[in-house]
Amino acid sequence: MSPSFLLDREPWLCAMPVGGAAPATYGLRRVLLEAHELGDLVVPLATVRPALLRQLLLPVVVDALGRPADEREWARWFSRKRWTDEQRDRLGSYLDEHTFDLFDAAQPFAQVAGLRTAKDETKGVGLLVATEATGNNVPLFGARTEADPPVLTPSQAAHWLLHAHCWDTAAIKTGAVGDPRVKAGKTTGNPTGPLGQMGVTVPVGSTLYETLLLNIPVGPPLRSDDLPSWRRPSSATPTWQSERAPAGLLELWTWQSRRIRLLPEDRAEGVRVTRVVLAAGDRLPHVPEFDPHTMWRTAATGKPKRGGKTKPLPPRRPLRLQPGKAAWRGLDALLAVDRQEVEATESREGFATSLLLDQAGAVRADLGEQYPLRVELIGVEYGNQSAVIEDVMFDALPLPLAALSSDTPVHDAVLEIAGQADQLGNALNRLSADLRRAVGAEPIPWNKGQRPSEALLHDLDPLVRRLLVGLRTADEEKVEAGQLAWEKEAMRRVWRIADRLLRAVPATAYAGRTVEDNTGKERTYRASLAEASFRDTCKSILYRAAEAGYGDSATDGMEGSDD
Repeated sequence: MSPSFLLDREPWLCAMPVGGAAPATYGLRRVLLEAHELGDLVVPLATVRPALLRQLLLPVVVDALGRPADEREWARWFSRKRWTDEQRDRLGSYLDEHTFDLFDAAQPFAQVAGLRTAKDETKGVGLLVATEATGNNVPLFGARTEADPPVLTPSQAAHWLLHAHCWDTAAIKTGAVGDPRVKAGKTTGNPTGPLGQMGVTVPVGSTLYETLLLNIPVGPPLRSDDLPSWRRPSSATPTWQSERAPAGLLELWTWQSRRIRLLPEDRAEGVRVTRVVLAAGDRLPHVPEFDPHTMWRTAATGKPKRGGKTKPLPPRRPLRLQPGKAAWRGLDALLAVDRQEVEATESREGFATSLLLDQAGAVRADLGEQYPLRVELIGVEYGNQSAVIEDVMFDALPLPLAALSSDTPVHDAVLEIAGQADQLGNALNRLSADLRRAVGAEPIPWNKGQRPSEALLHDLDPLVRRLLVGLRTADEEKVEAGQLAWEKEAMRRVWRIADRLLRAVPATAYAGRTVEDNTGKERTYRASLAEASFRDTCKSILYRAAEAGYGDSATDGMEGSDD
């Protein structure tokens, strides 16, 4: 008799109860029906949270209840703070109909029953776990080698099963019996999981109920053929679809990018999963524009020609996250509201924000200006032809709702602050480069070593985040006062780093050095000239602080704490 693990009843989803109690584990039924009593989902890795939302929680809610037709209906749902009795009954009936058994012999959840290779080969379940060493995928500081594979509880296996459908690496996959595309026992050309092709943007509310609604885009009823994976028989066979667009939102959310079979075994401590079969799955030709969880790059308006013919412009592409870059430094894309706020030019790409953030801006009056919206940004950096995971990127940003409307002073303020921070970093790098040239050294290459801008942006990070929280309740006068306070503190911190650079150079730097540039013109680099240029640049960037008398000397604002 095969084991059973019913995801709707067995405790496997960890969540924080509202009110500050310790995290506890619940079944899917409890998590959905009592979502108003729960806060954040507690996950082993940041990339697991969007996998749980997209592969299970959101599609169950939308398939069972439908979705709000427009922002007005969405606001009515949100204002109730919990499901109505009718909605609870419908959710309960839906969960009764679909039991989501992880080990069902005929229809195991998110898997293919009987999936096997021609030689009945299996692999260690670490193949599903992003933090485990498998083949060429050896995480830095990993605690285990491939010779010591993990042993997963059913709860852990469920998490990593859904994670693999969203984030699995590319490269060669094991060929499954019944797959007509298998060649020499394998399949090639497999892309990463669909979330690996974008930077995932997840709005988070005060409760899990609010988070669910914040992640449901409004719109007309979904198409009749738009079904989640557990209602699509084709996804439960070894045959996969090549380069096919999803029918709609439910199919996209539950996209089966892999064919998987978990192999449970009975042990003294209970059912455990140690082996798995993982094969190729459905392939997306590109991320569809109705995907609500990504920001976008929009094509430049120029039309480069090749051979006298117009080259087709590329489609809108999902925006990827940059490793080591704080989320607030990408606010130009995050706040590209009204779909094309940051417009493309003839030579430069533009940005568009996610559907969900666009929607949050549209209902900000219903949410209230002080609503504590948080935006989580999650991504994966792959290496070696996307066959290994090199880094997981995660950041959570407190975002004032007023910033999601382009006609508010808060929107302009947060964009200006992010821009000022980057400009100050560039000014510091130029100061460093000029000082190094003044003593006969070369500037620090942009891709090697640590440049002073990195220290500054790290120093400014908590300051920007506190300011974003403060701007939730700010009127125009308070916004201006907040920006002045920010500029004064930013001036103090940038000069603190600049002062260290100036003190570090020898006296010969003040005598200077004359060099010839690429055009044959001579240019003199001298510490005093570099300092004067840096001072003028800082005053032009932080113009409010400069008008208030800050920035006239290297010692301005150097007093005070470092916090």
